[in-house]
Formats: sequence, C-alpha cells, structure tokens
Amino acid sequence: MSPSTPAAWWRSAVVYQVYPRSFADGNGDGIGDIAGLRARLPYLAALGVDALWINPWYPSPMKDAGYDVADYRDIEPLFGTLAEAEALLGEAHALGLKLLLDIVPNHCSDQHPWFQQALPAAPGSVERARFIFRPGLGADGSRPPNDWQSVFGGPAWTRTRNADGQPGDWYLHLFAPEQPDLNWDNPEVAADFERTLRFWFDRGVDGFRIDVAHGLVKLPGLPDIGQRTVSEDLDENHPYWDVPGVHAIYRQWRTLADSYTPPRVFVAEAWINPAERLVRYVRPDELHTSFNFDFLVAPWQAPVLRAAIDNTLAAHASVGAPPTWVLGNHDIPRPVSRYARPQAGLTARWLDDLLPHPADFAVGLRRARAAALLTLALPGSCYIYQGEELGLAEVEDLPDAVLQDPMFEQTGRQSRGRDGCRVPLPWSGTQAPFGFSPDSVPPWLPQPAAWGQQTAEAQATQADSTLALYRAALQLRRTEPGMGDGGLQWLPAPADVLLFTRGNGLACMVNLGAAAQPLPAGAQLLLASGALAAGLLAPDTAAWLRLL
Repeated sequence: MSPSTPAAWWRSAVVYQVYPRSFADGNGDGIGDIAGLRARLPYLAALGVDALWINPWYPSPMKDAGYDVADYRDIEPLFGTLAEAEALLGEAHALGLKLLLDIVPNHCSDQHPWFQQALPAAPGSVERARFIFRPGLGADGSRPPNDWQSVFGGPAWTRTRNADGQPGDWYLHLFAPEQPDLNWDNPEVAADFERTLRFWFDRGVDGFRIDVAHGLVKLPGLPDIGQRTVSEDLDENHPYWDVPGVHAIYRQWRTLADSYTPPRVFVAEAWINPAERLVRYVRPDELHTSFNFDFLVAPWQAPVLRAAIDNTLAAHASVGAPPTWVLGNHDIPRPVSRYARPQAGLTARWLDDLLPHPADFAVGLRRARAAALLTLALPGSCYIYQGEELGLAEVEDLPDAVLQDPMFEQTGRQSRGRDGCRVPLPWSGTQAPFGFSPDSVPPWLPQPAAWGQQTAEAQATQADSTLALYRAALQLRRTEPGMGDGGLQWLPAPADVLLFTRGNGLACMVNLGAAAQPLPAGAQLLLASGALAAGLLAPDTAAWLRLL
C-alpha cells in the first residue's frame, strides 16, 4: 500500500490531542465537554491537523481523570451524551478530521459492574476470574501476594473483605486502588474488549490510542519484581511490562481493525526501551503506530536528539512502520517548562524532576517553538497536545487544595502529579476563565493570570505568535510533497546544529548551540521559529528551508 493512499493516512498524520475536561466548556459547569469541543472544531480544522485523539470520555468515577472506566460503551454525563458524541463524529468528519478515542484495557474502575460482581463473589469464582485476585502471604494472608508497587505510589495490591467481614484475598492494581487490573488470560476479557472496539468502529470512529499497551499480560506466577523498579522501560524479564504474550492480543485487534472499510488504526502508549523492542508492537500484523517517548524526554542537546532520531528511524524501518513523534501529553510536563531548565543530564518524565532546577521560560518558549518545527519536519506522524500551539507552560504552582491527580495522595503528597499540564485552555479575554467557560464560571483547575496574553484569540492576530507558527508549519507540511512519511538525509553541520533534508530540496535546520549560525549557501527561508539576524539562525531557533 502506498503511503499516499487514503487508507494509509496515519503514516503522515498530525493528530491533535484533546483532553476533554480542559479543552472547552460548553454548558457552564467549569468542566470541558463534548459541546465545547463541537463548538471549537472549526478552530482545529483551521489549525491544520488531520485528526483528533480524545482522552477517555466514558462513564467514570474520575478517580484517575477518566482512566478508571465504569462503562466502555457509553459517555460520561459530565461530558455529554452518546448522541452528542455521534454528532461530534459526523461534524469532525465533515471538516476532514479523523477521530481517535482512548481505550483502557489494562484496568477498569472499581465501579465497573464486573468488579462490583467480583467483590462479593467467592475465591475462584467466574466473577473473580476476570481480575487478578490472589491469597496473601503468611499464615493469616496479611501480606500482599508479591512485592509489586503501584505506578502512582504504594503497594499494587489491596485486600478485600469476605462476606462474613473477615479479611480476604488481595486484588492487583498497577495504578490506583480504584483501578483493578483485568485478567487478560481470561478469554471473556478479550471478547468484551472486541465488543467495545466494534461498538465504536461501527459508529465511524477511525481508531484508538491504547493506554498502557505494554502492560496487559503478566508473567505466570506473578514473580517478585525484586531489585527492579516500577519504571516502565526495563529489561525483557520484567514481570508485568512488555511480557511477550501481549502481542497475540494486538494481532487479533489488527485483524478486527482491518475488517473495516476503510481500515481502522491504533497507536500504542508503550514506555519501552530500546527502540528495537518498541517496534515489535508495530510489526505489519500488529498495531499501526506507537508513541516515541525516547525523543520526548530527550534534553535539548543536538547529539542526544540526533541519536534518538537515528535510533527511532532505524528501528521503525526494520518493520516498515512510520515513527510517531510527540513533544508532550496529559502525563508529561509541558515542553516550554522542560526546555526552560538547564538541559545537561536532565531527564524530565514528571514535574517533580523539573522543580529543583531554575527556569528561564523565555528560553523554554524559544526552544519549544524550535522543537515544534523539528518534530513536524521528521518522517512519519506527529501528535500535538492541546495548548502546545499556544506555547503554554506547565502550571507549576497549583495549590495543594486543588490537585486531583491520584499521584499526589498516593505518594503522601510528595509528588506534584500531572495536574499542571491539564489546566483548562485560555481561549479569549483578559481574565479567567479566558473563554473556557461561559458566564465567567471558574474552571475545575485555576488558570494563571498571565495566560491573558496567550489566548487563542490574542495570538490569532499576531504574525509572530506561537499559534501563527503552528498554523504556518501545518499548512506547509500539507503542501510540501517531501513532508510526512518517507526518508531523511543528514547534511554536514556544526556539532550543535541539526540539519537534514526531506526531499524536493526541503530542509530543516535547528540551532541548539550558543552562537548564531549561517544558513546553507543559497538556501531560501520558508519558515523560522524566531527572527533571523543578518541572515543568521539564532540560538534555540529552527528553520525550514528550500535548498537551491
């Protein structure tokens, strides 16, 4: 299949991530919803993206912002109705936008009917076989079945009570206690998720992002993790990350997706190193794409970024899959804040990694703008997290009283969690809620006063705004034949400069050093992330060029 055929749109797509509760509030309750998203679809179409990825919008107690799903085949009332979701899908398609949903197969909510049936059921029952229940260790079963720890902090096991009130077996939750892990060794689990995929595919949904795609299968016997950490990118013998049996699940999902016309698509969230392991998920008979997190967490240093790019391209070429580039999402500190810190040796997976370091947000914004041009110029597909096109920084000073991420409480209030990248977007006006909600209703998380200068409305008329830069880049990416899927060729450049061509004479140059750099001889400037001085590319600036 040629990358240019409509059925392979995903090989070059630019996808915009919508975090529903923070995108736009249509009904005035301070929480984003489907009505708000429908009203802003023209904005997204004008931005120039190809598709939307919507974070979970299913019925949920919201113990983990919707990733604790109580019903996979309906809509959370906070966000709207199934009829509104179907209307959104039709309106998005009419504007030329594909639509991807989020599916959460590793765990569900403790309020899901299955788990509610499992709790009072007897050990060894059909109801409990859908989850991972085990007796505790010790004569009285008072110790957890193994030493696994939750990603959010604390033990990964919670003990139940029997019908007579006595302590009972334990259940596994790799995340919050309200998110029991499903048992993928049980065929009933696989069958139910296939029903969910069909439910949404039959309504015209174009694909899914798969949450914790590498975590569904656990090693038999649930062995102790021992000296390993809870980190998600460990060796191949890890007891619950990247266990080989997960691939059989995705081969079945691919067969189902290919049975539709046009075929539906998947993107995996899989925190796996090295790239040679990650690309097993995107072999021709498995998933289509997988987020590239090595590139996301790489510091703003030319050798490190080039190595991440080269490793990614080589690994993906080995299986014929396109890379998928991303600078941020709803779990990761925003690029402006990551790049605002000293970069030497920086690993920024969480906000807690950044807080000890001094920040220069003007530098962070310059680098984030340059990183956007770099990312959009690379071969393959790309994801934009809402607010990146506005140059928003992480909100690092949210009061303790408003934090809602379960990481905050489960770490004994030691981790600041992920709320800082989830603050509702500023659309218009000079005071909060900046057009996010009608009638000045306070949003579910407070917005910084300084965001009045960064609203979509304010940036729409500024030729040098970050929004204008994204719109121009996405327009060029659509019209330039060399962009999107394909190859890359590095050109000679100083050590602190990345310079490569994409074909048809189109090149991308990124200056990550401290000194301004001349453009290649005879190059025609198409777009730059910052002003050029005397024809030189300033530090922390990127340019798209036509090589003549």
